Amino acid sequence: MMLQVREEVFFTKGRITVRGKLVARGTAKKADVVLCYKPNIPIALIEAKDNSHPVGDGLQQGFDYADALAIPFVFCSNGDGFVFHDRTVLRDVKEESPSLDQFPSPDELWRLYGRW
Repeated sequence: MMLQVREEVFFTKGRITVRGKLVARGTAKKADVVLCYKPNIPIALIEAKDNSHPVGDGLQQGFDYADALAIPFVFCSNGDGFVFHDRTVLRDVKEESPSLDQFPSPDELWRLYGRW
């Protein structure tokens, strides 16, 4: 089994805008961290903010990126705490704020991913 953690994963090149003869490319979208259980099979995404933001402040951005990448699990952190959102609807709890020792294991996420 190979585990992968990929940081600052660009998944778009940015929107192309054309105005007359001028062409510009917008800002590329970048996930802070993508977790893969097996090579090139992303199962979770982490959106990180600094601690001047509320703990769940990057959750919507994480949802948008997870939609684009077809990833079912979204974590969000501001460095002081975490929010875990399970988009599979296979667990009783859809969203929670786990402590470090309550995080789902890679094997647990993989089992849920397989059922999803």
